[in-house]
Amino acid sequence: MTRKFFGTDGIRGKANTAPITAEMALQVAMATALMLRRGDVKAAGGGHRHKVVIGKDTRLSGYMLEPALTSGFVSMGLDVVLVGPMPTPAIAMLTRSLRADLGVMISASHNKYEDNGIKLFGADGYKLSDDVELEIEKLIEANDFANKLVPASDLGRAARLDDEKGRYIEFVKNTFPKGLRLEGLKIVVDCAHGAAYKVAPRILYELGAEVVPIGVAPDGTNINRDCGATAPARMRQAVIENGADIGLALDGDADRIIIADEKGEIVDGDQIMALIAQSWQKSGQIKGGGVVATVMSNLGFERFLERQGLEMKRMPVGDRYVVDHMRANGYNLGGEQSGHIILGDYATTGDGLIAALQVLAVVCQSEGKKVSDLCRVFAPVPQLLVSVRTQAPLAVDSGPMQDAIRSAEQKIGAEGRILVRKSGTEPVIRIMAEGDDETRVKEVVRELREFVELQDGTAREKPQGAARA
Repeated sequence: MTRKFFGTDGIRGKANTAPITAEMALQVAMATALMLRRGDVKAAGGGHRHKVVIGKDTRLSGYMLEPALTSGFVSMGLDVVLVGPMPTPAIAMLTRSLRADLGVMISASHNKYEDNGIKLFGADGYKLSDDVELEIEKLIEANDFANKLVPASDLGRAARLDDEKGRYIEFVKNTFPKGLRLEGLKIVVDCAHGAAYKVAPRILYELGAEVVPIGVAPDGTNINRDCGATAPARMRQAVIENGADIGLALDGDADRIIIADEKGEIVDGDQIMALIAQSWQKSGQIKGGGVVATVMSNLGFERFLERQGLEMKRMPVGDRYVVDHMRANGYNLGGEQSGHIILGDYATTGDGLIAALQVLAVVCQSEGKKVSDLCRVFAPVPQLLVSVRTQAPLAVDSGPMQDAIRSAEQKIGAEGRILVRKSGTEPVIRIMAEGDDETRVKEVVRELREFVELQDGTAREKPQGAARA
């Protein structure tokens, strides 16, 4: 069945507009708690009161959603642990560390501040499955909670965790190789005025780096605004102005990372995964014989892995699908070109800071090599991605759309790729093409974009990248 509220990364939308309302947050909490009580969601263990950890990023609307979720859980007899602004991977970690039954992250990740979202984690720190999310939707639509509320004597309690930041900081630091330090490195870190604005600079400083923090003054409305992983220009400039060795840009909930070398040149998620794969293969740490990526990863990355004797497994866009395949098939490295990097030996979801430390470990062990030399692991195939914002839902699998895609595939040839898909978080159609002939790549993207605009009538193109040579 098609899910109505949940997308590829929780429930997303404009804050205080359906489905991101206080009422919906209340119902999500009640429905999830009910499933936990009746055993449809696996609990952390027996003999204890059910407990849920709730974290958020720095959006103004978090003040609306956090108490609504708390009320829903408490009304169903669950105890709530509030941790305030913390990265998404920290919530996954704390859910396991505290032996909680659920984790909730209030965030719309890299989206603008007007948006928000609700992500749910199970007791094991992994995002809830599609089937569980579908069942939560059924309970919300049935809206039959009145007879499920616990008596006053069984209401849950809510409390704030005092040492949440310290727990996560030590957890992340312990993923850095023993015996290595960041002394001698000057690092710019852009926290996007988001959830990692306190923890990220501290982690890098405590490991010995000279830290230049930017994007660390959240005001509720500036998260991701002209900063962070989706807008790294400020970080790149700060690297050059400060003579830094490397720049790190996190997104609003710190589950993704984009890097700049000492020249201010961008290193995307594909290059980061390639560097880690190369390092882990040499040390014997890599598992599964390759990397789990998505359909968006560059063809040059796939060719690089083949030359290393490794394989690439491509999943649909969404880190949850990458994680699912990693868990089912024994991989410990996966991620997305956008900078979601999942390191299965350490975390259950993408963690921008842990991924950054793996890159910094390679830098520390490189005997003085520049980041620009280390992080250009493969030559990307020219790739172009555009997003077309649509006014009405368009069927990507319709006959006319498929005909247009087949025509584009014939033009680009067997050595290239075409991908047209709906975004799971925004009302846009993503069009991606890549191949060895850059001119042809641009041509087929233009034709597909015009076709989508024609079908939609009033859509406007919103570029998301430039051809990469």
